Parts: sequence; structure tokens; C-alpha cells
Amino acid sequence: RGLTDISLLEHFIHLRYVDLSKNKLKDLAPLSSLTQLLWLKVDRNLLTSASMQELPYLQVISFDRNRIVDFEGITHPLLANLSLKENKIETVLGLSHDHLFSLQVLELRGNKMSTTAGLGVSKLKKLYLAKNTICSLEGLEELEQLEILHLRDNKLEALDGFSASMKCLQYLNLRNNGIKSFEEVGKLQVLPMLQALVLMDNPCAQEPDYRLQVLSWLPRLQRLDKETVEEEEREEAEKMQQTRKEKEKEKEKQKVRTTQ
Repeated sequence: RGLTDISLLEHFIHLRYVDLSKNKLKDLAPLSSLTQLLWLKVDRNLLTSASMQELPYLQVISFDRNRIVDFEGITHPLLANLSLKENKIETVLGLSHDHLFSLQVLELRGNKMSTTAGLGVSKLKKLYLAKNTICSLEGLEELEQLEILHLRDNKLEALDGFSASMKCLQYLNLRNNGIKSFEEVGKLQVLPMLQALVLMDNPCAQEPDYRLQVLSWLPRLQRLDKETVEEEEREEAEKMQQTRKEKEKEKEKQKVRTTQ
């Protein structure tokens, strides 16, 4: 409706659900009096900040397609689902781990982030980071309850940063990054519960026997890309793994011989 002023809402103190999408809002201060608010959607406005007074019962916020640059002022203690899709966020500056202890779903697709450092909110279960410029994975060891991680359409060439402490991670999407070698894929062995992996549109996916190569490093996978792993594939991958281990042993022996 092209709204620029929502001061009238200050009087509706019992509102629980508010949708102000597709307006021209630059300020959310009038919402401070809505202390019963549970759900807020302000997509497609002109907001440069998500800062609001702390609201004690607010559980879901969507700030998609604004001009927000950081997390300053997002401190709602019961907030479980936060979406900041297609904003201008470059860093996690202002992300309050002390206040956002209920946060389980964080949507940051289509921003300008280059690293995952600082995203370790303790109860986070789903983290969406597709279409950023992420080239390094840092601080992931803090995401002990994370189950789903989307990193599609980023700039990753190495897979350092994953940790055995990520004992709940089941689904990992790495589609369309710059991963070239299967040795990098092998670094995902530290993830004890990983069941589904998406690697298509990486350079390594063009290699011969791509699926078998991945499964030889990650034999516990149930799905690779969009296809379920077949028992025949698993057996072939196991043979490939044995061959690789034998070659590695032979190399080690040769090293020992040359040093003697």
C-alpha cells in the first residue's frame, strides 16, 4: 500500500500477527508497544536496520528483501525463526547469542557474507546461506544441534571447518561451489550423522566415477545429489576405497625406504 507511517498501530496493543510487507517503511519503532506480538512479516520494505525494542513473545520474524546490513537490535528471547533473505548483510555484527537462545531457523540466502564466523547460535537447527560469497567455513564447531546446512551457490574451494562436534548434521547442500578434489570431500568424514549430500555443479562432479568416488570417502551416505544410494553402488565404492587404501600404504612404505 506504499505505507511510510505505521504510528496508528501503537494503539493496537493486543495484536499477535502483523504483516506489513510491500510497503515503504524505514522505521519499526511504533511496533514497540505491541508486547503480545508473536509473528511479524515486513518483507519488501526500505528498512536498513532490523533494530526493535525487545518483544517478549515474538517467535517468528521475516525481514526478506530489505536493505538491512547487520543483526543489531534483534534481541527477542523467544525468537525461533528469523529470515533475512536478500538483504545486504556482510558480517554477523550484532548477532546476540545471549538473547537469541531460542533461535532454531536462520535464513540468510542472497546476502553478501564471505564467512560463517560468528553464526554459532547454540540451538540452531536449520541454517540457510545459499547465494552469498562464502569462501571460508569458520566457527561451525559451535553448531552442535544443527541438522540442515545450505551453502549452495557460494565460493567454497576447501571444506576445512567442519567438526565432529556437529553430531546432528544430516543434510548438507554444497551445490555450485568450487570443490575440485575428492580429498576435500573426504573431510566430511568427521560428520557422524551426515546422510544426504548435494555436490552437483562442482568441478569434482565432472570427474569419472563421481558418485563412486564420493561414496568411497563417505560410505554412510543415504542420498547423493537427488538420488538414493543403491546397494550395488555401495559395494563398488567399497572396492574403490580398499584400492585407494592399498595405494596409500604402498606410498608410505616407499617413503620409509627412501628415508632409510
